[in-house]
Amino acid sequence: MKVIVTVVEKIISEAHIDIPDGLNQSAIKQHIVDRYNTGAMSTDMNIFQVDFESMSARIVPEHSNAKSA
Repeated sequence: MKVIVTVVEKIISEAHIDIPDGLNQSAIKQHIVDRYNTGAMSTDMNIFQVDFESMSARIVPEHSNAKSA
């Protein structure tokens, strides 16, 4: 019997980044979004927390390999 198990988790990642001094709140948000969108922040991301959301299983019918005579 073959079963496909699907696990849904919420992963919270954390990055400690340096940003230029003197930016207002809007500029800080834009700086962070720009780093994320360019992929520059992905190397700084560390998994901080994983929360289990759900798990489900589905039985997959196996096809017979026998040939009719």
